[in-house]
Amino acid sequence: MHTPTLVLVGHGMVGQRFLEALADRGVTERARVVVLCEEPRPAYDRVQLTSYFNGRTPDDLSMVEDGFMAKYGIELYVGDPAESIDRAARTVTARSGRVFAYDTLVLATGSYPFVPPVPGKDARGCFVYRTIEDLLAIEEYAKTATTGAVVGGGLLGLEAAGALKGLGLDTHVVEFAPRLMPVQVDEGGGAALLRTIEQMGLTVHTGTGTQEVVTEDGVVTGMRLSDGSEVATDMVVFSAGVRPRDQLARDCGLTVGERGGIAVDDRCRTSDPSVYAIGECALASDGRVYGLVAPGYEMALTVAATIADEAEERSFTGADMSTKLKLLGVDVASFGDAHGTTEGCLDVVYSDSRSGVYKKLVVDGDGVLLGGVLVGDADSYGMLRPLTGSVPPVSPEQLVLPAGAGAPVALGPSALPDDAVICSCHNVTKHAISQCATLPEVKKCTKAGTGCGSCVKLIGQLLPEPTDKGLCGCFSYTRSELYEITRTLRLTSFAELLDSHGRPEARGGEGCEVCKPTVGSILASLAPTIGAGGYILDGEQASLQDTNDHFLANMQRNGSYSVVPRIPGGEITPEKLIVIGEVARDFGLYTKITGGQRIDLFGARVDQLPAIWTRLVDAGFESGHAYGKSLRTVKSCVGQTWCRYGVQDSVKMAIQLELRYRGLRSPHKLKSAVSGCARECAEAQSKDFGVIATANGWNLYVGGNGGATPRHADLLAQDLSDAELVRLIDRFLMFYIRTADRLERTSVWLERLEGGLDHLRDVVVRDSLGLCDELEALMAAHVEDYQDEWAATLDDPERLRRFVSFVNAPDAPDPSVRFIPERDQIKPDLTVLTIGTLEGV
Repeated sequence: MHTPTLVLVGHGMVGQRFLEALADRGVTERARVVVLCEEPRPAYDRVQLTSYFNGRTPDDLSMVEDGFMAKYGIELYVGDPAESIDRAARTVTARSGRVFAYDTLVLATGSYPFVPPVPGKDARGCFVYRTIEDLLAIEEYAKTATTGAVVGGGLLGLEAAGALKGLGLDTHVVEFAPRLMPVQVDEGGGAALLRTIEQMGLTVHTGTGTQEVVTEDGVVTGMRLSDGSEVATDMVVFSAGVRPRDQLARDCGLTVGERGGIAVDDRCRTSDPSVYAIGECALASDGRVYGLVAPGYEMALTVAATIADEAEERSFTGADMSTKLKLLGVDVASFGDAHGTTEGCLDVVYSDSRSGVYKKLVVDGDGVLLGGVLVGDADSYGMLRPLTGSVPPVSPEQLVLPAGAGAPVALGPSALPDDAVICSCHNVTKHAISQCATLPEVKKCTKAGTGCGSCVKLIGQLLPEPTDKGLCGCFSYTRSELYEITRTLRLTSFAELLDSHGRPEARGGEGCEVCKPTVGSILASLAPTIGAGGYILDGEQASLQDTNDHFLANMQRNGSYSVVPRIPGGEITPEKLIVIGEVARDFGLYTKITGGQRIDLFGARVDQLPAIWTRLVDAGFESGHAYGKSLRTVKSCVGQTWCRYGVQDSVKMAIQLELRYRGLRSPHKLKSAVSGCARECAEAQSKDFGVIATANGWNLYVGGNGGATPRHADLLAQDLSDAELVRLIDRFLMFYIRTADRLERTSVWLERLEGGLDHLRDVVVRDSLGLCDELEALMAAHVEDYQDEWAATLDDPERLRRFVSFVNAPDAPDPSVRFIPERDQIKPDLTVLTIGTLEGV
């Protein structure tokens, strides 16, 4: 009996999805499957390519489960691409000379980077940004460069710019269009993105093209732009779009599009019925080449279903081009008719240039949602995209306003119809997800959440709440319940709490990595009230701490630590600045001024920490608690003392608040700021608690958050006196510490809190629960009991014994902690990945 042979040319993300679809349909059991892969490694996640520069390895990026090829009998030849196709003989010849006969041929050759035909494009120092090998080459060359330029301001271009910036280069972005990401965002979104990116220190040139790469002795020295300007640069990365890789198809006589792409029908079949094309190399039946992974997956499933001869016909006639990404730390999303091309459509726009947030929804005259653009805050993307084509249950104005800027909108999953597509990467509907009970089950059964990841949050909202809301496998109580148990019963140790209130099977045990630091934080925050020791590294408490708390410093990538002294309110004397400089110089530390108005010192070995602390403590510094879930900083502007717009002394207030709440252990880190006027230079509305001066006192904002999920803080009270402000913050913080979940920021806690801001105001302002005296007493006890953890460690020889690299050789430094010079400072000397030849499986 003849066993048919299927040859797949190309093994990228789409090719691997095709193989998985074949395996799911049993095709691999009845056919020989051969895969010819050009790259030296199996398929990897190209969408997450830039994460390599954040520490992920090529193995981490792999999309092929261990043993997958062997399990399904698939022959994979890496580093051996197809060189030619003989359609008459139905054979494919690989670069190695191997010849494979086929019954069915599937082309998944992807695309190649477009490099503009400008003089100097092939000079040493020019790169493209497409594969892991490209990234390795860029990383190596950047070691001797100081400036880099990226040609292209689209998706990959901005990722490449982020990579160069992360490598320490002054970075330029050149985009021919009048705005960044011209395909995905409109003019307003591009402007918001531009402002945010320029604030990060990147230089952006829009509305101009690259005319020439300037070289000297064949090496890049600069770029000449079409507007006549020049950019001095040591390296150039071309990321100006991609083109379909269709040369194999052209050479063997398959029909290709006028502008490229292998022409296919709605079954992804080429002009030869035995040859299919999927992914970026294919020109779909609607006349488009799709450069996103989700349409490629749909093509892969279509071809797999056709080959498997499934009863239910499947076709590909087009795809949703919606996308959500994080570029240079900025959330960017677009969906539907993002540019408002539909006749008679209307725009609903919210724009906040100060915070870099831009939201636009496109609706028709009847209120039907047609599309949208989200920049800076794309949290609502997961809910909005599935609503495209329908009238949302609330007005579009409410949908674009941020939390705290208008009536809160609780647009939950119930607003979505069952056929709403939640995961566009794998085309998974709300109904399919609702058949599962947990996120791992969703990923396994539907693959939803395994692509770009933008749908994971919404998937979590669709899943049923677990009946067991316990903190972990050791406790059936929530964090807030354990806090109350500890406070009420005055329990002073983890073992006591576990043995008396843990799950029966956990009693007498050691706990787990979830409950130990959580209870450790509870004990630390309640220590003065319940009579527990306040020092976190004494006795049992030491075993409860995370890695950073365990050494009162932040561990970095190469095993070294950073030291962050507290600088209350950002105010520092010249004498103290000199001490920090001398310490950094004498210990060879990397120094960095942070956004929190502090100076971080990186590169300390664990055995050096006490000596560094001694110098700093002697000069009047103390721990900045950058390592703990506690108050980090209280930023400030210069206020009325120096600024002609200031109406209150913001620096004095910031120092008072930072010294009051320093060392306060909480469910998550706490950040604050004080602005001396409404111009808001300290960015107080992006903090857990922020203070803005008024002519009559202070306005208090709470529940703000920057970072990955930004949220504007809500106004809790206004025109407060100094004493009223401090008293209200005392109550707010202690109520948060008392009721929040583990690792829950104030922004998430406030949105989860039943009754939201109104309930919080009732409790801490109006004292509706009669808790305010107790909350104030808890804070007063903390303030009175505070001790600097660095000084407390230095005063006790026994405590100092833990700060060694090797217990059996306390005087020996860790030889694996190494550094190399860069820009007159140091950086970690990390092992550079080397490429070996991978053999075919």
